[in-house]
Parts: sequence; structure tokens; C-alpha cells
Amino acid sequence: MISHTKSTTGPRHLSATAIVIAAATAAALLAGCSSSSDSSSDPSASSSGGGSKPKDPLAAPAAGGTVVVGSNNFAESILLMDVYGEALKAKGVKVSYQPNIGTREVSYGLLKNGSVTVLPEFNGSLLAYLDKSAAPTSAQAATAAIEAKLDPKLTMLDPAAAEDKDSVTINAATAAKYHLTSQSTIADLAKVGSQIVVGGSPEFQTRQQGLVGLKSEYGLVPKSFKPLDAGGPLTVAALKNNNVQAADVFSTDASVAREKFVVLQDPKKLFGFANVQPLVSKAGLPAAGVAALNAVSAKLDTKTLLDLDNQVQNQKKDPLDVAQAWLKSVGLS
Repeated sequence: MISHTKSTTGPRHLSATAIVIAAATAAALLAGCSSSSDSSSDPSASSSGGGSKPKDPLAAPAAGGTVVVGSNNFAESILLMDVYGEALKAKGVKVSYQPNIGTREVSYGLLKNGSVTVLPEFNGSLLAYLDKSAAPTSAQAATAAIEAKLDPKLTMLDPAAAEDKDSVTINAATAAKYHLTSQSTIADLAKVGSQIVVGGSPEFQTRQQGLVGLKSEYGLVPKSFKPLDAGGPLTVAALKNNNVQAADVFSTDASVAREKFVVLQDPKKLFGFANVQPLVSKAGLPAAGVAALNAVSAKLDTKTLLDLDNQVQNQKKDPLDVAQAWLKSVGLS
């Protein structure tokens, strides 16, 4: 089995420490991210074809060139890096890995200068980074808005149905008490809002993508609000211990499966779009690679991503093993 050193935990959002670490990482990469020096390259020959037709054919890399697949410094990004890389190798593309790059500021810069070829992204988060005023109404609109702001050397491939975003999540006791399931909506919770305590970051109390929007869009007015952290251990612990009955939790956080939490549906898209979507260098990826990554997006939904995250973060499986097993199960390797 091909292996590469990487962490399976890490913050989803920026921190001062992460930026310092990322800057040091970037300096090393910019000094020479060479495909020939990465021992994780292991191209595997297979028949060409498969996947959906590339919507925007990209120029093929130089003969013998290696596609560098990177990740940011959190577990889900690392897992998706492995999924993308192994899907590319299954189509005969030569791949090397660059895990744990750091924050979006650093990884985006490495894509622009060609040090990294492919990076798993989340369209709504990337768009917010590129254009804070954007308010897309669909995943397709988010992609179009991103393309309008992207560096001209970069492009987005097809978005997956899978999303990882802020959500209103309830604990098992609350779900049972009010007969709510994963098919229930935030509006269903609003009917008993006066009986529940909601938890989240202090900012959640005053944001549109928070209590303000929950009231205006769904009529949800909780009994009270408990300031915690941004979907982190404090929030998870408070929800688990029933100190809060609902909280802002990332929709594919490993705690959802581990603690049998229930993520409520958000049909009005209050929390926007956060579809998993490959961000790639136009000059660095062959057509077979484009098709391979689009085929991954066509198979990857939120339920699947949650299961894969659970295997890595709760069951402690190696993300590369998890990626390879899933690709094989859906006929992409």
C-alpha cells in the first residue's frame, strides 16, 4: 500500500497558529515542489475513458509530468485528496501527494504558481474567500461566480452533491422526544423552538446564517442561546450532554455518526452551498484526469461523505485505505 505521512485531525477554519505553520509549509513548497522527489507516486495503468465528459478540456501536462494532489490541514480534505489521487491513478495519471498544506490562502497560492495541480474545495467557502458579497442560489451559480473571480490559470470541475457546511443539528434525545429524523427540516424544529436551547459560536447569535436567519426564514426562536465554539468540542459536548438541544455543527462532522446526532434539512439554503468540488490548474491535468474527477463528483453525496469521514475519524482507518475501498465499490478503480 502506498502511504504518505499526514494528520487526520485539524481545524476547518483559520487560526493564527495554522497561518504560521502554513506559511512555513508554503516556503518549503515554493522552494521546489518537484514531482520526481515524491516517493508516493505510483502510476497504475488502466484502460482510458470513464466518468463524465469534461466540460472544459484542459491542456495536458508535459510528457511524464506528475499531477500533484494537495489538501488543506483538516481530516476531510486529506480524505478527499486520497479519493482524487487514487481515482486519477486508476486512469493511468501519475500522481504525487502534498497533504496538510494549511489554510486556503496558502493552498490557493500554490495552485496559482503550479506547485499543486488539484485541490478538493468547498464551493461556497471558496466563493466567500474570493467574493464576500456573493449570494448564489444554486451550486451551478456558485461555480459560475467562482469562475468569474478565479485566477485565469485555474478552473473548477463538476461539483459533487456532497456538502459539508454549517447546520442545525439536534441530539438523539431531542430527535426522539419530538419525532424528528434526518428528513425533518429546521421548520419542524421551529414548532417546538420555545422548548429548546440552541448552542453555537458567539457570532452565531447575531449572524444571518445564525439565529437571525433562523427566525426570518424558519420562524425558529429558541428558549435561549448558549455561546460555545464554532462547531468544535465545546459544542459537541454540550449537545451530547443535552446542555443544548440543537447546535451549529458541520454537517459531516464525525461526531454526527458517533453520537447519533441528527442533521436537519435546510430547504431554504440559509447556510448556503458547500459542495465538494475540485479546483484544478488548467495546464496541469490531462483530459483523462478531468473525466476521472468528474466521475468522482457524480458518485459522491453527503451521506457517503459522512460515512467515509466516520471510518477515518471514528473508526481510525487510514484515509488512503478508505478512499481506495470506496472507489472500488463504485467502479472507479
